[in-house]
Amino acid sequence: MRPSLPELLACTECHGVLALSAREVEDGEVMTGELRCAACGTSWPIRAGVPRFVGTLSTDAQARRTARAFGWEWQVFSDMQGYHERQFLDWIDPVRPEDFSGRIVLEGGCGKGRHTTLVGRWGAKAVIGVDLSDAVDVAFAHTRGQANVHIVQADLRRLPLRPGSCDHAFSVGVLHHLPDPQEGFRSLARAVKPGGRLTVWVYGAENNGWIRHVVSPVRRTLTSRLPPPVLYPLSGVAAVPLWAALRALYGPASRRPGASWARLLPYRGYLSYISGFPFREVHHIVHDHLAAPVAFYLRRDELEGWYRGVGAQRITLSWHNQNSWRAHGEL
Repeated sequence: MRPSLPELLACTECHGVLALSAREVEDGEVMTGELRCAACGTSWPIRAGVPRFVGTLSTDAQARRTARAFGWEWQVFSDMQGYHERQFLDWIDPVRPEDFSGRIVLEGGCGKGRHTTLVGRWGAKAVIGVDLSDAVDVAFAHTRGQANVHIVQADLRRLPLRPGSCDHAFSVGVLHHLPDPQEGFRSLARAVKPGGRLTVWVYGAENNGWIRHVVSPVRRTLTSRLPPPVLYPLSGVAAVPLWAALRALYGPASRRPGASWARLLPYRGYLSYISGFPFREVHHIVHDHLAAPVAFYLRRDELEGWYRGVGAQRITLSWHNQNSWRAHGEL
C-alpha cells in the first residue's frame, strides 16, 4: 500500500478519517502496519502490502463462499495475457484508455488485477482495486511496480472510500455474483464524484435461458459445493468438448460469418468470440461458470433502472456478444 492511499479512504463504520501507522516499508510500499479511525477508533491491519477491511464486514455465508471460490480461482489462473487487454476494452466500450488518464479510478472486484494493471499503465492518477477474496495477494504481486496502483481487500458493498472520492468507477463481471447486485452498484456510485463516470459489464438474461435453466441449477446444487482441487480437473474435462467445438466449428464461423451454416450455430456470438482463445483460457471460463455459488442474469431494463436510480445521465447500454450487457453513465 502506498502512503498516499489513506487520503482517499474512510472508516467503514463511521466514515471518519483514517490514520496510517506504518511498521514495515519496502520500495515505497507499506507492507505491514495499521489504519485506525480517528473518530471511532476502529482499526484494520495492513498485511503483505494490502490493507484488510475484512472480518466482520462480510459474515453472510454466500459472500464467504463466493470469496473463497474466486480467491482460489484467481490464484490458480493467475497468468496475464495480451488478449486480456482487448477483452477489457470490449467489456467497457465506449470507454477508451485515454479516458482514464489523470483520473482517480476505482475497480470494484479486481480479482488478480489484470484490469487494474492496464488502467494504471494507461496513465490514471490513482487506481484502487478492491476485492473481498484472497486474490488481492495475486493482484498486489502483479501491480507492485506501479506507483499509481493500490490494492485493497474489502467488501464491495461497504467500500472503505470517502464518498465522491473517485472520477471513474468500473466493475467487470463482478456485480452479478453479489448476493444483491444492485447494492454493489449503488456502493460504486457513492464513490464517484458528481460529473464522474460509472461503467459495468454484467451477464444478460436475454439469450441465456439455457445457462439459467441448465447450468445454473447444476452450479448451485453441485459444482459450487465441490472442493476447488476437485472442481479444477472436472472443469478441465468439461472444457475439452467445448474446446473441440470452438476449433472445429466456431473458429471457422468467426472467419466466415456470412456462411449459411455459420448462422445456424447456437450461441454463435459468444462462442465465436472465444474461439481463438487458448485451451487454458477456455478451461478458466468453464471453471468460472461452475465455481460461483450465485450468478444473476440481468435484463437490459433492470440495468438501465439502476443507472437512473442513482441519477446518471448520458447512459449508454449495448448488448455484448448477444449474452451480456455493458453500460456506462455519468453521475
